[in-house]
Amino acid sequence: MKLISFLNNNTERAGLFYNGKIYDLQNTGKELNINLPSTMNDFLNDFDNLVLRAKKVDEAIKNEKVKSGVEKEKIKMLAPVPHPTSCRDGYAFRQHVATARRNRGVEMIPEFDQYPVFYMTNHLTIFGEGEIVVEKDHLEKLDFELEAAVVIGRKGKNIEARDADSFIAGYMIMNDLSARVLQMEEMKLNLGPAKGKDFATVIGPWLVTVDELEKYKIATQYGNKYDLRMTAYHNGKLVSDGNMKDMDWTFAELIERASYGVELYPGDVIGSGTVGTGCYLELNGTRALEAKAEGKEFKPVWLKEGDTIELEITGLGRLSNKIRKAEREYSILAKKKLSTKN
Repeated sequence: MKLISFLNNNTERAGLFYNGKIYDLQNTGKELNINLPSTMNDFLNDFDNLVLRAKKVDEAIKNEKVKSGVEKEKIKMLAPVPHPTSCRDGYAFRQHVATARRNRGVEMIPEFDQYPVFYMTNHLTIFGEGEIVVEKDHLEKLDFELEAAVVIGRKGKNIEARDADSFIAGYMIMNDLSARVLQMEEMKLNLGPAKGKDFATVIGPWLVTVDELEKYKIATQYGNKYDLRMTAYHNGKLVSDGNMKDMDWTFAELIERASYGVELYPGDVIGSGTVGTGCYLELNGTRALEAKAEGKEFKPVWLKEGDTIELEITGLGRLSNKIRKAEREYSILAKKKLSTKN
C-alpha cells in the first residue's frame, strides 16, 4: 500500500494512492463498511490493527470495487506523516562519510564501524512534495541529501536489532535539505547540526508499507536491507546514483540505537543518512580534488532559487520540490558579533 496525507477543504486527511488517484482512507472505508480514521497520526497510533483494514480497502480499490478516487493532480499532497512525533536522521552509508572526510583532508573515523549514530532534527518543519520556501541564508550553499526513511508503527523501548524490523510501518524518501554555510559555521563549535538543518526536511511522496518491498529484500543477521536504486535529479539532470542496499548500518540497527533507554512512538521518523554521491557537499569535494589534480578550475554547484530537486527510489516513488526564496530580506549570518578583545 501507498499511504498518503492530503488537504481537503483545508482539512488534513489520510488516503491511499493507486494508479494515479487518491482515495480518502476513511470515506472509502465507509463505502465498504470498514471503520478507519481520518488522519495519518490516528492511523499510526493503532497501526497493527488498522493496517489490516486498510489493506482490505486497498484490495477493493485495485479490484475496482470503489470509484471514489480523485486524480492526484487535483489534490494538495502533504508529507505522508505531516506531524511526526520525532525525527531522527542517521549516518548509515560508509561511502558518503568516507568520501566527505577524504575531501576535507581528514582520515576516516574508526568509530563509524563500531556503532550507528543519528541526530535529532526539527519534527515541526516537515514538508511533502511541492514548493519549499527558504530564507536568504539558506541559499548560501543550499544542498539536497538523498536518503530513505522509515516510520515507526509500534511503541517500543530497548528494541533489539533482531526484532526491530517488525516496528517499521513503512518506508519513504527523505530529502534532508542543508544550508551548508550555516551548518559549517555552527559546527566549528562542536555542536549541531542545528540552523543549517532545522528549516526543512522533506518526506514522501507516500509511505510504502513493508510488504510492497518484499521482492527487493535482502535479509541479514543485522536486519533487512533492500535493493533499491536511489537517484537525484537537479533541474532534470541526473546528479546522484546509489543504492539503499549499501547501507552499512541497517534500519534495524538504527532503531536499536535510537530506542536504547527511551520509548519510540508510532509516527517517529528515522532517516538513513545520505547515500554515497547523494549530496553536493560530497560531489563538489570530489570534483574539486579531480579538477585540482588536472590543473583545472572547478565551480561548485548548489541549489538556487527556482531550482527543482527530485529524488527517486525504486518502489518508493519520486519526490519533487521547487526552491523558493522568502520575500523578506532577513539574515542571521549578518548578526554575528565582532570580538571586542584586543
